[in-house]
Parts: sequence; structure tokens; C-alpha cells
Amino acid sequence: MKNFIAFGIAFITVLLLSCCREQANENTVAGKKNETANEPKFDNKLTDREISGGVMTPEIMWKFGRVSEARISPDGKIVIYAVKRFDVPTNKSKNEIFSVSVTGGEPKLLTNHIGQNFNPRWRPDGKKIGFLSDKSGVPQIWEMNPDGSDKKQATDIPDGINSFEYSPAGSRILYTKDVKLDKTASEVYSDLPKADVRIIDNLMYRHWDNWHDYAYSHIFVADYMNGKMNNGGDIMQNEKFDSPLSPYFDNAEIRWSRDGKMIAYTCKKMSGKEYALSTNSDIYVYFLETGKTENISQGMNGYDKYPVFSYDSKYIAWQSMETPGYESDKDRLIIYDFATKEKKDVTQNFEESVSNLTWSKDDGKIYFISGIKATFHVFSFDIKVNKISQVTKGVHNYHALQCADNTLIGEKTSMSMANEIFRIDENTGKETQLTFTNKNIYDKIEMGKVEERWVKTYDNKDMLVWLIYPPKFDPKKKYPAILFCQGGPQDAVSQFFSFRWNFQMMAANGYVVIAPNRRGLPTFGREWNDQIALDYGGKNMKDYLSAVDAIKKEPFIDTDKIGAVGPSYGGYSIYWLAGHHEKRFKAFIAHCGMFNLESQYGTTEEYFFVNHDLGGPYWNKPKPKSYEFSPHLAVQNWDAPILIIHGGRDFRIPYTQAMEAFNAAQLRGVPSRFLFFPEESHFVLKPQNAILWQREFKAWLDKYVKK
Repeated sequence: MKNFIAFGIAFITVLLLSCCREQANENTVAGKKNETANEPKFDNKLTDREISGGVMTPEIMWKFGRVSEARISPDGKIVIYAVKRFDVPTNKSKNEIFSVSVTGGEPKLLTNHIGQNFNPRWRPDGKKIGFLSDKSGVPQIWEMNPDGSDKKQATDIPDGINSFEYSPAGSRILYTKDVKLDKTASEVYSDLPKADVRIIDNLMYRHWDNWHDYAYSHIFVADYMNGKMNNGGDIMQNEKFDSPLSPYFDNAEIRWSRDGKMIAYTCKKMSGKEYALSTNSDIYVYFLETGKTENISQGMNGYDKYPVFSYDSKYIAWQSMETPGYESDKDRLIIYDFATKEKKDVTQNFEESVSNLTWSKDDGKIYFISGIKATFHVFSFDIKVNKISQVTKGVHNYHALQCADNTLIGEKTSMSMANEIFRIDENTGKETQLTFTNKNIYDKIEMGKVEERWVKTYDNKDMLVWLIYPPKFDPKKKYPAILFCQGGPQDAVSQFFSFRWNFQMMAANGYVVIAPNRRGLPTFGREWNDQIALDYGGKNMKDYLSAVDAIKKEPFIDTDKIGAVGPSYGGYSIYWLAGHHEKRFKAFIAHCGMFNLESQYGTTEEYFFVNHDLGGPYWNKPKPKSYEFSPHLAVQNWDAPILIIHGGRDFRIPYTQAMEAFNAAQLRGVPSRFLFFPEESHFVLKPQNAILWQREFKAWLDKYVKK
């Protein structure tokens, strides 16, 4: 249940207003009435009231620009990237593309379309930037000069394109699009065109937040010349499988070889029940000259993903999990030799997972990101001496990495800073910030102090706990506190900047936030990470209580005013703690949590997850003991107010879990409220819904904890 991942410039308002004025002039020329009142503004300027308040609010948070998709020019001198912004009154978003020099300086806005501009890619000759835009209705490839001039549409693919990459020589393009291969009910019964039904014969009929739409994501290869591309051919023709993998469709799972002769892609070539029970994705290599495809990870039965070719195209590296059915297993770094067909795990003596692989230009090193004590940093693997070294240090996270012409570029966050782009000196680890997308906001508000604490667990283990203090914290005063329970269940409480579970937002409301890295979370060794399976209500729950009991000894904590909150597995944790907290907490908030493990097993979609973590189905004889940790079995002990939140399109943990919990609380007379978002999933992503979520979150804690 990883959740994973977030996507800005101070002068963007002026540029957008200029764009609006140009559009208004066009409307005037056409004799149309200029109605700007309902047009999205995407304004990131703080109001006088927000400046006066001086702390994070939901409205301020939705003015943040969200940076992503950094790409370095072939000569290593310019970085292009995307910034996503939102307009709350219209509930709309837009993506724009910017550029900035690798030496720093003012960024340049390259696009001005109020819509979606994304997937920016340098053409290999560096003379053009390709990107996807919905300017003509559906996403198509457009190209522009590096200064943003001379924008032209390069494709006209029916129904649009999901992602694309230039070949290294620039003579071909690979792109992904949806291909309909299954029949709808009305196609089966052509005389009943208005029949509204799904005919289901196997599992995986819905996944994450979408019902199966009778189509699959396929890879196409097309010839490209002089800014134009033909439709090309489907290299997965008639295959009822997705690449990239559903449900996230991450285009980093597909890569060109540097010589342009091969395409490596990630695919899980199975369906239905087999798909639901397995994590066995593989790395496939398509040879353009012969049209043949080879599975180079055959016999490796866990997740194999994210292939990256060496510059000489003699090797390919990828991330691989060894244990079948375990989605949070260690991600190993595998290197495959095309000449010998040998596969080698070069991280056998490295305990943590690797991600975001990128080769140095001389093929001497592979850079990657890995976790260490609830932070994520850049590491390098020196191929000649078989040595792993840590490149960056500090209290922050890196979560994207690019290398070109010996220049390293990373995307970095902390609990006090949303995503920004940094240049990294590969030898010294020195970091230079290149983008300052939200500086105008940081200059006007105060963030709370973030502090690392180590506490002893009930069984004398050392556990890292983050404390986030309210702005203008006074140690002589007493403050209410919030225990944050992490989801995953195997996602570190690291230096992330969440636009939902934002610790600075919680602290700005006057609370000390207690965020423990309980058992089951990575970056503290495999034993700590793996312990949680089959023990949901066991040691990790005691870790939560150990964190609270240690921190509430501080004189600035009001021990009578402590609440607990959490999403996903954290929501499960809340339901469990509600029945076992022994009067520690005044109120709870559970978001998209599991309440009844038996009904959760019967309604989820990725069965490999529940089989691994719960030990199998509830009907097994004997029944796995993990079902004894189902929170519904202790609902008779609930004695504190609880706010329950769920999305109607959450198919990982269906909303019926929230209904069961809320109904039980109501029937038992426990003060409770149910926030149901019909069109949201495991996450609340629409601006107005998200702001409402934050307001209800604050109001509930203020009513039942603070007062």
C-alpha cells in the first residue's frame, strides 16, 4: 500500500495574467464578451490575512507549486522541469514547463497553455524540447525551441498519448497509449446498447482507483523526422498486459538502449487471479532489428522493475525484489551482461533498498537513492572496485535523480520544504539549489522546528521519533499533541513534504506532532522492516505507545490533550488503538483504514499483499492468527471520539471498512463523524475536497483534544 509520491515560480502570476490579457484581446477581436470572473487564476500570492497569520493553512498549501520531472540537457547545461499549480475556486490544475541553468539563476517559463503540459524531454541533439500537451484536446507530442519559441504539434494520435521518449539518435520515438482489447457488455449483446452491467469472470476487475476499462497500456515505436512522427507499431500487439504497470503507469519502467537497438520494459504478463496473487513482474527486452522480445529476468519471481542501460549498451541494471508476493522486500541492484547473460546482485552486502538508478557517462558508476535512518540520500556504486559510497548527507529526502555529462541533478524535500531541484557534486556531495519555486510563501510564513529524537521501546530497542513543534514554540507553555501513525505499512516516516498529511500544517494548528518510525518501516535494517508481517496488532502498536509515553514526559506536553491520527495502515492503527489505548488519547482520526480484516480480505484487489501480511485467507484451517488483530474485535472498548474518512474510489481498502467502523461507533454511542468522498480514492486529490478535509481534521482535534 505504498503510496507513494508529490509534484512554482514567484513571478508566474505576472506571466499568467499577461497570458490572460492576450486571450482577452483575442476574444475582443472576435466580438466575444470577455468573462474572466470564472477563469482559473492559479495565483500563488498570499493574501494580507494569510501574511498576517504567518503560518501554514490549507489555503496556503494549495498555492504551492509542485515541482517534478527534472531533465538535464544533453550538454549538461540546462534543466527543464514541470510545475503543477491549482486554482481552488474552479477546482482545476495546470502544468507548465520551465528551464533553469545548472549554475542557477532565474528560471524561464517555456509554456503558457492553461491546461496540462508535462513529460518534458530533450531531443537528443539539444535543439528542441518535446513535451505532452492537451492544447489540441487530448495529450499529443509538441515541440519547441529551448527558449520556448516555435511551438508545434508533432503528433495526431487517436485518443492521445500517455508518455514518450526519443531514441538516442533522435530518429525514432517510443510512446505509450491505451489499446482496447476487451469487449464491453453492450458489444457482447449488441441488441442491448443501453445495458449497464459488467460481466466479470476473473479477479483484477478493478485496481487501486479504477475499474478495468477494457484497454491496456501498450508501447509503440514510430519513425520520427523533422518534427513529425508517424503512428508507428505496437510492440505488444494483442497482448492483454500493461506496460508501464498498472495502477501507477510510471514511464520510468521503459527505457531505450543507448545504441537505439533495444527497448527494455517492465511487464507482468499474467491476468486475473494469477495477477492478483503475484508480484512477478519481469524485464523484457525488445530488439528493433528482429522484432523479437526476450525476458531477461526469467526465474526471478518478485518485482523486477525500472531497467536502465549502460552508455555502451553492453549492460542493463534494474531493481529486483527476491521474495515472491512481498511488495516491500529489499529492492536489489541487479546488473545484467548481454554478452554472457549473467545477472549479478551487487547489493548483497547493502541492507537497504535502492531506487532511481542512473549510470555515469563513463559507465564506471551507477548512482541510486537509498534510505538511512528515515532520510533518503544519493549513493554511488563503483563498478571497478565493487564499492558503495554515500554521496549526500543531511536531514532531507532525495527522490529523483538524473545524470548527464557528469552533472548530477536531484529532486529534494524535507518536512519544511516542498520538492525543489538541486545540483549535486558527485565527489563532495555539495548541493546547490537551482529552483526556489515557493520562496514567496516561505518568506511570509514560519515553519515549526523539526527535531530528531531517539526513544526506547517497551523491549529496549532504539526508535527514531520526529517531533514537529508549533511555530513560535515556547518551552514554558503546555501544548496538545498528535501521534501520527504511518501507512504502508512499510513506508518510512522520512523527510517527506505531504500535501495531505503535512506535519507543518498540524503543528501550525498549535500541536506538537509525534511521528515515530515504528517497527515495519524501512531504513533501519531488514529485521526492523520485515517484523510487522503477521503481527499487525503486536510490537509496532506497542512502539506507538512507547513513543507517546516517552514524549509526554516533556514538561511542554499537556498529557490530558493527546490525539492520534493516521492514513491507510495508519488508519488501521487508529482503529486498533481505539480499542487498546488505555485512556492515553482524547480523540482519533482514521483515514482509509482497515477495520475488519476478514471483510478487507474479501474486498481488496492485490491479494499478494494480504496473503503476505496476514498469512493467507481467513477460511484457511487453522485460521491465520493475524486475524486476531482485527480492530472490529475490540470495538466494545472504544471510548473516545473518532473521525472516520474514506474515498469511494479506494479499491485497495474499500470504503465499506469505514462504514463498518462508523456504524459500530454510532451504535455504541461513541461521538463520531464520517467524511465520505465519493470520487476520491485512497488519497484526497481535488483542491476543494482537500481543503475541506483539512478544515474537518483541525475542527475535530480542536473540539475533542485541544479544548
